[in-house]
Amino acid sequence: MNAPLVSLSFFQQQRVFVPGSVLSCEFQIDAVRPDDLEAVELSVLWFTEGKGEEDLDVHFFDRHEREDDERPALHVLRRFETMLPNSPLSYQGTIVKINWCVRVRLFLTGEREHVEDFPFHLGAVSAPLNPERGTRHQGT
Repeated sequence: MNAPLVSLSFFQQQRVFVPGSVLSCEFQIDAVRPDDLEAVELSVLWFTEGKGEEDLDVHFFDRHEREDDERPALHVLRRFETMLPNSPLSYQGTIVKINWCVRVRLFLTGEREHVEDFPFHLGAVSAPLNPERGTRHQGT
């Protein structure tokens, strides 16, 4: 079986958002039979990566389940919006990185899952200075 196709569009042209602004998106699920889709979870979250413990926090969460025929099908186009917090800001340091994303998680029949992340930036923090060269590090 092929992997499901998750399409997500940000309403804003740039994927850099000012703290306190509204994040508006729409998403749709294709390449999966409607009967194979048990539930869909949508999250707006941040996570760290790098040295030390990795942290994760969910800012926005919405779950839709296949319960009855009166609800719209789970694979149809859905829109959502949430006001973004003031922090933590996206950061691409040399020791730690703070990443924001919209995560779509699909729960499929047979206890299968499919997850896709769509990254964006909250705030515009400059890369840290390289003390040896006096230049800014470029995140990887």
